[in-house]
Amino acid sequence: MQEWLQEPVIRLLAGLIGSSVVAWSSWRKQSLTSSGALAAIVVGTVTVAAGGAAWFGLVLVFFVSSSMLTRWKQARKAAAESAYAKGGRRDAGQVLANGGIATACCALTLIPGLDPTMLYAGFAGALGAATADTWATEIGGLSRSDPFHILTGKRVPAGTSGGITWLGSAAAIAGACLIGLSSLLLGGTTDMSFPLIVLVAGTAGAAVDSVIGAVWQHMYHCVSCGRFVESSEHCSMPARPARGLRWMDNDAVNGICTAVGACIGMLLVVL
Repeated sequence: MQEWLQEPVIRLLAGLIGSSVVAWSSWRKQSLTSSGALAAIVVGTVTVAAGGAAWFGLVLVFFVSSSMLTRWKQARKAAAESAYAKGGRRDAGQVLANGGIATACCALTLIPGLDPTMLYAGFAGALGAATADTWATEIGGLSRSDPFHILTGKRVPAGTSGGITWLGSAAAIAGACLIGLSSLLLGGTTDMSFPLIVLVAGTAGAAVDSVIGAVWQHMYHCVSCGRFVESSEHCSMPARPARGLRWMDNDAVNGICTAVGACIGMLLVVL
């Protein structure tokens, strides 16, 4: 039975069927848009086909926990989320920004000669960063006090790019820890130091996300309410470009976040 499951075609079909079921269920629950569901199927299929159940399980830990937190106390987070370009339903851009680097690390295991342990560290580091950043955003949005700017330390309105809270920072650490511990429990590694590696990689990636968001992310200024927002339209009116690189939207920032997590994870394993 085990040898049968190792057949490439069987693993490909298993990944396609399993990821399709998860994507369809998430689409029905409005956690994913149609494009997001298609992207999730690609990510899941590649992960199962190239890595196996332990790798796919880690993706599910990230996705399920993040989707649950997105729905948790959504009304209380509405004020902060009004500044975001996208809502709680993840589209293809968001799925690939959070899972694309991890999927690439998994796919690289198919190339002979590459160290699978190093690639798994990159895979887990990328997911650790994505989880840390998502948890920081979702739980940090429940903070009773306004966030402070990661570079200046000054208080900023909730939802401001580059704003962090103590609650959100603790959530980022918890999210990275979850991915690190899950990598052991799911059988992806037997290295007892691996959760610490993922913790460092994940929290570092989330910190870089906040810095890039504060400096280079493209932001707009709402002429009605005066807030700095991610979308070109706010309060049912066009918003004016305010700062940042035009191509550096939130998906690009998240992609860099996971890339940093992957690089640090691989570097720590090599060292």
